[in-house]
Amino acid sequence: MKFYSTNNTDLRVGFKEAVFNSMPQDKGLYMPVSIPQLDDKFINNLDRYTLPEIAFHVAQNLLGDDIPADDLKAIIYDAINFYAPVVKLEQNVYVLELFHGPSLAFKDFGARFMSRVMSYFLEEGEKQLDVLVATSGDTGGAVALGFLGVPNTRVTILYPKGKVSQIQELQLTTNGQNIRALEIDGTFDDCQALVKQAFTDHELNEQFRLTSANSINIARLIPQTFYYFNAYAQLLKEGISKVVFAVPSGNFGNIGAGLLAWKMGLPVEQFIAATNVNDTVPEFLKTGIYQPKPSVATLSNAMDVGNPSNWVRIANMFKDDAEALKSLITGCRYDDEETLAAIDVVFKQYDYVVCPHTAIAWKALKTYQQEHLAADTAGVFLSTAHPCKFPDVFTQEIADKIEIPAQVAELEKKERQAVSLGKDFEGFKGYLLNNA
Repeated sequence: MKFYSTNNTDLRVGFKEAVFNSMPQDKGLYMPVSIPQLDDKFINNLDRYTLPEIAFHVAQNLLGDDIPADDLKAIIYDAINFYAPVVKLEQNVYVLELFHGPSLAFKDFGARFMSRVMSYFLEEGEKQLDVLVATSGDTGGAVALGFLGVPNTRVTILYPKGKVSQIQELQLTTNGQNIRALEIDGTFDDCQALVKQAFTDHELNEQFRLTSANSINIARLIPQTFYYFNAYAQLLKEGISKVVFAVPSGNFGNIGAGLLAWKMGLPVEQFIAATNVNDTVPEFLKTGIYQPKPSVATLSNAMDVGNPSNWVRIANMFKDDAEALKSLITGCRYDDEETLAAIDVVFKQYDYVVCPHTAIAWKALKTYQQEHLAADTAGVFLSTAHPCKFPDVFTQEIADKIEIPAQVAELEKKERQAVSLGKDFEGFKGYLLNNA
């Protein structure tokens, strides 16, 4: 499979180059030259396959011969070694639990696949790979665990000071080895801007072999398609063939992967982009005007993104038909007060605890279903993180119901290690050059 830049449709690179370069020099994002259509036989019989089997089939169709079949299968079976169940809460309301990986967040799908792909492509004697990643909460922890101990790699995680939860910060800052953390005095957008600028800085690219582990990297996007196909497979087992997905949306990689799955043939009736008050995309869907703005801190911190990078990919997928995009995607936004109310209702109605991001997706789904009654269509909202990562959000009654995974208890015994920096690029560049 060849990939082009969203800023240059004539560009052609292979998967290896797209993974390692992460972002083209023209500041676009990589997209597959052609999006393969999976055959109806596979789609209609998804319920016969396991998650790793589905993942292998989807990845093989997207990547072609870039990774030989046996090697690709080994990568996927190693990376996707946890489950992602669809849990029924009521008639036509399901939750897709994506927090059963090692970092307790959906980012494990992308981070584990990407780290293993990079390790596979790295050849003995090659220059060390420096992975830069900006995080608004969960990405950093998933990338840290995905790359921890991977030979000839070093990961630098940038996170906004005071804007991630305590457990998220521990996941970023307690790893050691080849993982280092930078606490940036700014927002996630500031962290993301520093990473993007680094990729276009001549001196840094001369000194280092830079790549990104953010969802701007195509190797993060591809594996996120897997759980959409797998969710549909689980619904087929219940005799359901129509689905609406409500997706908590920050940098829009998650819903971007869902739309890529749809382009490959997954029959989805509607996608709901659920955001907090950082509502750049919902506003665009209403007004037709795309206006990025500074991000605002909220309880759903992983979605505090005012200028979502992956929107250019989504727009590119629908470049010939903007109306199709607007009809397929519905935008919803909710503030912190509405988020807390949703957490409370979900707990009382289902005896089920959701993180703030998941609560927003549930709220968006229920709002959509009230306006679009369809007895034969399942609504699935994505649960993107384990609620234990946000202890300060919950009432004591709800907090007492949360089962704390063993790896979280282990985290609290470790020492935090982070370097504090401002949001100016020269300071960040100086850190990288002085700590080569």
